[in-house]
Amino acid sequence: MGYQQGLSGLSASSSDLDVIGNNIANANTVGFKSGTAEFADMYANSIATAVNQQIGIGTKLAEVQQQFSQGTITSTNQALNVAINGNGFYQMNNNGTLTYSRNGVFQLDKNGFITNAQGLQLMGYAASNGGVINTAQTVPLQVPTANIAPTATTTIAAGLNLNAQDDLMLGTPTVTPGTIGGTQSTPTVAITNAASGTNADGYTITFDGAGGYTVKDTTLNTTTTGTYTAGTAIPLGNGQTITFGSGTPAANDSYTIAPTPVAFNQNSSSTYNYSTSTTVYDTLGGSQQVNMYFAKSAAGTWNVYAGTSTGTATLVGQANFNSSGTLLGTSQAVLPLTTPPTFTATSTPYTFNLSIPTTDGSSTPQNITLNIAGTTQYGGKDGVNSLQPDGYAAGQLTGFTVAADGTLTGNYSNGQTSALGQIVLANFANQNGLIDLGNNEYGATSASGVAQISTPGSTNHGVLQGGAVENSNVDLTSELVNLITAQRNYQANAQTIKTQQTVDQTLINL
Repeated sequence: MGYQQGLSGLSASSSDLDVIGNNIANANTVGFKSGTAEFADMYANSIATAVNQQIGIGTKLAEVQQQFSQGTITSTNQALNVAINGNGFYQMNNNGTLTYSRNGVFQLDKNGFITNAQGLQLMGYAASNGGVINTAQTVPLQVPTANIAPTATTTIAAGLNLNAQDDLMLGTPTVTPGTIGGTQSTPTVAITNAASGTNADGYTITFDGAGGYTVKDTTLNTTTTGTYTAGTAIPLGNGQTITFGSGTPAANDSYTIAPTPVAFNQNSSSTYNYSTSTTVYDTLGGSQQVNMYFAKSAAGTWNVYAGTSTGTATLVGQANFNSSGTLLGTSQAVLPLTTPPTFTATSTPYTFNLSIPTTDGSSTPQNITLNIAGTTQYGGKDGVNSLQPDGYAAGQLTGFTVAADGTLTGNYSNGQTSALGQIVLANFANQNGLIDLGNNEYGATSASGVAQISTPGSTNHGVLQGGAVENSNVDLTSELVNLITAQRNYQANAQTIKTQQTVDQTLINL
C-alpha cells in the first residue's frame, strides 16, 4: 500500500522542514552550528522476498548532523567577547557538570567569575598572584579585584645626549702671584672669546725683564713666548688673556692662572649644564621625584649630581667620554666628599650608586643604581633619549584582554600587566557525537569521546580572538533554497497518498 511510503515521506519532509526552520531561526545566534537532516530508506524484513523484487516501505530520519564549520568572526570591542577561530569548544561549569559551547559572549558575575548568559562558569587554568599560570587542572576562571602589589625602584636606566659644545662649569680663573722680582703688578683676567667656562687649562706666565714673557699651558705642557707691551693683554689660550692693570712686570716675575670650578647649586641653573628628573617608588609604593644634574667639568668629563626634589642633590660621580662622543666609563665619588672631590672606578660599568631617604615607613634609605649606558656626548642639544626607572606603585585593575593563546591579561592603573588566567579549549574525536543541550551547550557522550583539553593554538585546537564573536554558520540563502525543496518533497509525498486514495476508491466502486 502506498500509504505507508507516503506517510513516511511526509514525516521525513516534516522533520526536514523542522531542521531547516531551526537553522533559519538561529541565523543570528552567536556560535550556533547549523544542522542537516540525513535520511535512510526502509525495507520490510522478509526473507521470502527475492532480492531483486524488494519494494521499499518508505524513509526515516537517520540523524540530524551538526555542521561544525567555522562561522564568520565579528569584532565587538567588548573585552569579554571571545571568538574561537578553528576547532574547539569552551568548557563550562554547570554546578559541577561540564558542558561545552562555541558561544563566546561572557560577563563577570558578582564574585568575579567569568560566566555566560545562563550563569555557567568558564573553565581554564588559574594564575598565581605573580602571574604564573598553573596548568595542572582546569578551574572556573575568576578575575581578582585586589590591587597589584608595588615594587620598589632599584635602577634608573638613562640614555642621554650631553652637548659636547656646552661651556665648562668654571668661573673666573684664579691668578696667584709667584716669584716677584721687581715692582709687583696687579693682574686681571679678561675672557674675550666666550664665557670663562670654555677653558679648563692651567697656566703659568714668567717674565725675563727684557720685555719678553713665556706662557706655559700646564695642562697640555706647551709653551708660547712673546714681547710684553704695557697695557696690552697677553694671550693665554682658548680666548683667555691676562692684563696687568698697574705696575710693570720685572725679571723673574711669575704668576699662576688656575681654573675655578663653579660651586654646584641645584637651585641655580647657571651651575650645571643640563638636568632631568624621574619618579621612583619605595617598598610601599610611595613615590618621590629624583632629579639628576650634569655639569661639564672638562673636555669629555661631566660631574653627575642626584637627589630628591625635596632634598639636597649631591655629587655621585663623573662620566668620561672619548673624542668620538662615546661613553668610556664612570667613576664614583668617594664619601665623605672632599674639596676637591676624589673618585674611584665604579664596580659596574656606566653606573652610579645613590641613596635617597624615605619617610613613609618604607625601607630606608632606598638604594638606587643610576645606569647611564648608552649616553653620548655629541654636538647638539642636551636631551633624553630614554629614561626608564624600574618599580611601580600599587595598581588597580582597569581592564583586561584575551590573547590568541587564551591568556587573560589584566591591565592596571600603574601601567603594569599581569596574567589572570588562561582560557582552555576542549576538542573531541567525534564532534557529531555530542548531545545538544540547548542554550548553545553540548554534552559529551560515549560517541563523542572524552574531551581533549589544551590551550588555544596547540595541536588541533583553534586560537582565540578577544573582543569578537563567532557568528552563526547558517547560510540563509542555502537554507531558503532547502526550504523550497523540502516543501516540494512534502507536497509530492502528499500526492502519493492522494493517488493511493484514488486507487482505493476505484476498487470500492467496482
